[in-house]
Amino acid sequence: MAENGCHLIPEEVPTPQHPPSTEPNAAEGSISDPSGLSPSQREVLERCLHALTHAKNDSHILAALLLITRLCPAGQLDTGTLHRIFEAVGLNLPARLLVTAFRGDDSSGLPPEELISLGTALLAALSTDASMVAHPQLLSTVPLILSILENGPNWTDKQTKTLGNEAQSGSGSQTGSATDSQTTSSTSTLDEALACDCYQVLNAVCVLPQGLEQLLTRGAVLALCRAVLKRQTLSHEKGLPLLGHLLSSSIRPRAWAKHSSDLLLLLQNVSQNFCRVSDQDRLEMCSQIPPFLPPPGVESESLVLKEIVGNLWASLLPLIQGKLSQEHLGSVLVVSACLLDLYGWESTGPPKFCCLLVNRACVEVRMGLEEPPGTEISPQLQHILTACYRIMEAAMEQACSHGAVSHPAQIQTAITGLSLQQSRQVLGALEEAFSAEMYFLKQVEQTSFDDPFLFATFRSLCAWLAEETSCLKEEVIDLLPFLIGYAKSHFKGGGKGKGLADWMSKMSISNSSQDGTWSREAALRYLLPSLCHLSAEDGPRQVLLSLDTPALLVDFLSQGWASLRGQSGKTVTRDPSLETACSALLNFAITEPERVRKDPCFVALESMLSEALPVLLHKPRLLVLAANCCTLGLMIARLKSTSTDPVELGQRRFFSSVLSFLLSAVQSGQASKPARISALWEEHWEEAGELWRLSLQALGGCVRAQPWITTLIRDEGWLQNIFTLLGSSGRLPDQPSQDALEEVLCAIAKQCPVCRKDISELVKSVSCGSLQGLPQLSRILVE
Repeated sequence: MAENGCHLIPEEVPTPQHPPSTEPNAAEGSISDPSGLSPSQREVLERCLHALTHAKNDSHILAALLLITRLCPAGQLDTGTLHRIFEAVGLNLPARLLVTAFRGDDSSGLPPEELISLGTALLAALSTDASMVAHPQLLSTVPLILSILENGPNWTDKQTKTLGNEAQSGSGSQTGSATDSQTTSSTSTLDEALACDCYQVLNAVCVLPQGLEQLLTRGAVLALCRAVLKRQTLSHEKGLPLLGHLLSSSIRPRAWAKHSSDLLLLLQNVSQNFCRVSDQDRLEMCSQIPPFLPPPGVESESLVLKEIVGNLWASLLPLIQGKLSQEHLGSVLVVSACLLDLYGWESTGPPKFCCLLVNRACVEVRMGLEEPPGTEISPQLQHILTACYRIMEAAMEQACSHGAVSHPAQIQTAITGLSLQQSRQVLGALEEAFSAEMYFLKQVEQTSFDDPFLFATFRSLCAWLAEETSCLKEEVIDLLPFLIGYAKSHFKGGGKGKGLADWMSKMSISNSSQDGTWSREAALRYLLPSLCHLSAEDGPRQVLLSLDTPALLVDFLSQGWASLRGQSGKTVTRDPSLETACSALLNFAITEPERVRKDPCFVALESMLSEALPVLLHKPRLLVLAANCCTLGLMIARLKSTSTDPVELGQRRFFSSVLSFLLSAVQSGQASKPARISALWEEHWEEAGELWRLSLQALGGCVRAQPWITTLIRDEGWLQNIFTLLGSSGRLPDQPSQDALEEVLCAIAKQCPVCRKDISELVKSVSCGSLQGLPQLSRILVE
């Protein structure tokens, strides 16, 4: 290593050490500056700084630096002194010291460990200043520092190879001696002061605005993980907390995506330590577990992870059953919520234990929220209550779906062996806890709408309302103005959402509905399922109408369509929230015809649907949304009065798309067999089948209200296509679909004599089927 042609001269440089703090004695006078230096020490420091500034080569610089470190530890240097050192030395020297050591360059004349020790000491000192730690040259040393912490004294491959060569070159007892030396070196520990300096630099980088990204891209997660597994110096005391901080941040998903196998080994190590200790020590360690758990869905098929989770539950069982302090109970509930995020109730334990866990979470929510108005909830309690919300949500999913599992997705949330009585007990505890949530939300002022904990409580209540709207009905109706107002405020941009955005990116309890980032429509998305239920009931629906809820839903649907419109092929992503919004609007269209005829938002909705359906026909991944749009558009159109005005192009295009869309659901069966559901629709028939039948019924209503549609039906050859698909059996695969088809055919035959004649001729054709399965239509044709 050279600078200005000068090499490091070891004779002039004492061996670098990490001295203890220098304390002035009484003879040296009182402390005269913030660093704790006496006047005489300050005078020596100034001489060293002068020598440092005017050094002519690396040897002089090192000598001055070593004197400074002996005089005053890095942590006690004031900012001004640090800047003077930085200006004199810069980050070039410590970086070169590390590089020289790692390369094993002998030109320096100093052993690599001494270069490493001095280089890291300098970096640690400089990193105490934020402006210095952000310097690109300091950041470039992070991989070297990580290598030191991961590998201990054997930080380079060159050292290991050298030791191996020495072992091979010896003979007899000399060979044995070299081998012993290698073993000793490989198992020796890193100097603790050196490890402290390394962690000082990493922690300083971590707090930078982009520090987490800097550490992730430079391999910090993997290196720290392996350092802990190897039990390197201070890896558990300093490395594990730093790693926990990294894995609790927004980089968590990417860290697991890149290093899942190593992180799984680390989690196994952490969980084993947790399971081995006594119950009391385990309580103290509970907070250490959540950061090291993978995000939900990651490694979900791993048998190792399932075993780890099962062991953790077994260790938590006696804790939850015991008497705990408020602090310890909170930690246990947080861990439990995180484990439920991974596998639901699978491997949790016996039903009695699961019920106890839910009950403790519900009691905690009641105690935390049922406080007098104006009571401030501490951040720590908010964190605990958020975990309780997740436990309640998991319990509600099971209790509300008691009995046979109707969908494979419910299996992982099932509390195996939960009796009907236990299910009722769980629902009772949940009802009281959600009542407490409503009590809390009633006290909220609009100025608090950006509070992350308020959003967590709102989200929890929405999850309950999506499953259960019959309990506490009056309380729910009374709360509707707040719920709609809160969702509308965020959707319309009334709240800045900055606090929510930060919170959503750092949540320790997962947000499984989306990607964990905040968007202004998030609150409305969580509310939509309950609006779908509430809009079907007379009392809540009237309140929703008074709050102009249809207009809010139309705005949401229009915004969602604008986002989807530009997507194509494999980029198309299904958004169930848009389908739910359609369902809620469909309830209004069915039950409130006068409101639909008069409210301008439904005119805008009809225009949007006329634009959307023709496009959705060519997006097979969005078939369920297309079925919703088709049904909703027809339900609105059937309410229109007969008009002699020319048909608008948009209307004609919409109904043409409707005819094509409805036809696409059916394909010809085998000879004398009923028609079949087409391959395109079969995958989604459970969701879209009822919408298809409802659309046929609504089309019949449109034919009666707008006779011009029968002309379009004839022009499109729709009747001929239908009877051709029905085949010789003249039937659809199920009776409800057959009844819906017959209803629309009867409406067409009654409204249009020409169509009635067409149907008669089609029936006489051998290839087009019969009327055996259409008795009402048969009677109309003979009239």
